[in-house]
Amino acid sequence: MKQDLLTFKNWSTDTVKGLINLAIDTKHHPQKYANALEGNALIAFFEKPSLRTRVSFDIGIQKLGGHMVYLDSQGGKLAGREDIQDMAANFGCWAQGIIARVNRHSTLETLASHTHVPVINALCDQYHPCQALADFITLKESIGELHGKTLAYVGDGNNVTHSLMIVAAHMGVNMIIATPEGRAPDKRLVDWAQDILATKGGHLTVTHNIHDVKHVDAIYTDTWISMGDDTPLEQIKSMFMPFQVNEALMSDSGASIVMHCQPAHRDLEITGTLIDSPASRIMQQAENRMHGQNAVLLHLLNNEFKELAHG
Repeated sequence: MKQDLLTFKNWSTDTVKGLINLAIDTKHHPQKYANALEGNALIAFFEKPSLRTRVSFDIGIQKLGGHMVYLDSQGGKLAGREDIQDMAANFGCWAQGIIARVNRHSTLETLASHTHVPVINALCDQYHPCQALADFITLKESIGELHGKTLAYVGDGNNVTHSLMIVAAHMGVNMIIATPEGRAPDKRLVDWAQDILATKGGHLTVTHNIHDVKHVDAIYTDTWISMGDDTPLEQIKSMFMPFQVNEALMSDSGASIVMHCQPAHRDLEITGTLIDSPASRIMQQAENRMHGQNAVLLHLLNNEFKELAHG
C-alpha cells in the first residue's frame, strides 16, 4: 500500500525520527545513495513559485540517480485545463511519485486519492512538512539530542508553524509560540500537539506576549505575510514589529541559535545582522531541505532504505 506525505501528523514517531537520521546519513555518505532512485521519475507540480523547494528537489533527485519533471501550473498554462483528479491519474501513468506545491491542502488530498503513486506535500496553505523536517535535522546537528529541548516560534501562525508543532510533538521538543492577537496557529493542531507532548513530559505554549519567550534553545521566525497574501505591509507592520527577532530577544530568551525558512526580509521579521551572525542556521536549514527530502524519497520509493527510516 502506498504512503503519502501530506503532513507528518499521521506518520509514526519512529519513522519521523528515522527520517532525520537517514537524512543526516545521506548528507555525510552520499555515495551510498548515488543510484538509489535509478529508473525513477518524479513529477513536480507547482501552483506557487519557489526557489529552495524546486532547486533542492531537482538537485537532490539527481544526486539519487532519479529524474524530475517540473510542471509550472501558472506559467505553463495548465491551471484550469483539466480536473486535478485526471491530472493525478495521468501522472501515475508515467512517474513513480508526485511532488506538489499547491495553494490548498484539498488539492493534495485530491491528487493522493486519484493516483497509485506517492504524493509529497512541498507546501500548501496548512502545512510545510519538508521544511519542518529540514528544520529538525538542523536542530539536531546544532544542539544534539532533541527530546526535552525548547524551540520558540515568533511571528505569524502559519503553515510552517503547524508543521513545526507536529514534528516537535513527535520528537518531544517543547515549543513556545508567540504571535500577535488574531495570528495564532490553528487551535485544533495546537490541541493535538499539546496532547502528544503531554505523553512525553513536554509542553506547547501559545502566547501573545513576546516576553514569555524565555529559557529556549532556539528561536524561529518566518515572513509576516505568507505567499499569495496581498495585505499591504503597512497594514500589519505595527502589529508585528514588537515580534521582530533581534539581538535583544536572543539575549533575553537565552537562545543560542536563530532559524528562518526564507525568503527572509531583513530588518522586518528578523534583523539583517542576526541573519549574518554566527547564531544563524538559516543556510544550514536551506541545505538540509535537500537531505530531508531525499530521506523522504528513499523511504517512499526504495524498499532497501525504507527500514532505515524506522529509527
